[in-house]
Amino acid sequence: MNAPATTALFTPSWQAELELGYARIGDATRPVQRRHLGPLRVQKHLYAEGPEVCQHIIVHPPGGIAGGDRLNICASVGEHAWAQLTSPGAAKWYRAAGPAYQRLDLRVEAGATLEWLPQETIVYSAAQAELHTRIELCGDARLFYWDIVALGRPASGERFDQGHFQAQLDIRRDGQLLWHERQRVIGGDGLLDSPIGLAGQPVFASLLVTGEVDAELLERCRNLPCRGRGDLTQLPGLLVARCLASEALHARAWLIDLWRLLRPALLGREAVPPRIWST
Repeated sequence: MNAPATTALFTPSWQAELELGYARIGDATRPVQRRHLGPLRVQKHLYAEGPEVCQHIIVHPPGGIAGGDRLNICASVGEHAWAQLTSPGAAKWYRAAGPAYQRLDLRVEAGATLEWLPQETIVYSAAQAELHTRIELCGDARLFYWDIVALGRPASGERFDQGHFQAQLDIRRDGQLLWHERQRVIGGDGLLDSPIGLAGQPVFASLLVTGEVDAELLERCRNLPCRGRGDLTQLPGLLVARCLASEALHARAWLIDLWRLLRPALLGREAVPPRIWST
């Protein structure tokens, strides 16, 4: 008797790399390096604020990240250059039988500025997302960084009851550790609803910006309306903001309001939202 043939599961994975470099040439920031492998791209560079600030939109054409995928993004901002990097929409991490990975390496040289302002990351229930971010600052380099994570899809009635989300963030200045954190959220864990965890809110967001603000500006930031729970802490050389919210749009709106207040004070330029945020 012949046994029925079994059909092997074919689950293709994406291996993608993107390497970007920026340099100050005259009075303008120019992209001087752009190398990609697999489905990671940047759209045409934009100068919405004039030649000093080069804006790039990082695109992942598959539209989502599944088990086995590996994304590696490297960006280097040369002395006195200014790069602003964002994304056209949410990054989606799909349910999978195995983990998917993203590694982000950013380097900002002396006198340079990097704004890392992606839209939200949506982690589906049963996804296995593992992210590692390393940022190297040199001399007086400036950084404005945020991330927004939504666990599950509450609008569809999906709770994050399976899988895991794991992230590590290291920021160093001249080799000295400035900020380090690790997160590991397990689907269905009690911390999702605990008041010492996410307090039942599926969205959490962080903003980190180099520099220090005075007490008056800090209070203005704290008084901004937040459709969730948000607050700020001034550390030596680093301002940290945290938010819990029921929707990613609420967290993102609060971060943008903070960016509007903090960018002129800490980076010396008025905030001009990228047009892609409105599409």
